[in-house]
Amino acid sequence: MNRSSGRLSRSEDFARVYRAGRSVASRYLAVYYFERSEPEIVERASEPRIGYSVSRRLGTAVDRNRIKRVMREALRVHAGRLRGNMDLVIIARQPLVGLLEEGGFKAVEEKMAEVLRKACLVFQEEKCQPSP
Repeated sequence: MNRSSGRLSRSEDFARVYRAGRSVASRYLAVYYFERSEPEIVERASEPRIGYSVSRRLGTAVDRNRIKRVMREALRVHAGRLRGNMDLVIIARQPLVGLLEEGGFKAVEEKMAEVLRKACLVFQEEKCQPSP
């Protein structure tokens, strides 16, 4: 698998997830998710495609890229348990900057797991009902 196959990169894809998808948020992260149903997309890739959004208000380009790298790695920890056929957009919120400085990668990974469980995007032993 090449690096770009599991990523959302086109603005139309982001717009579709925002417009037609559902969302779950915590103090640190917001996740928009959309289940792909188009047959040509489903046949091509059953794994989730993920996009990251970090506002300019969170810092310089160097800071924003660091935040995206940490979010990407935090999600990679849970990649094997993610539901397939999904498009996800993960948005960093302002308090994530402080969390990353104080708690490091482990704290961000815990908050990522929390928001993914809240959205029922990871396979779990118990049945999950996403909150409306």
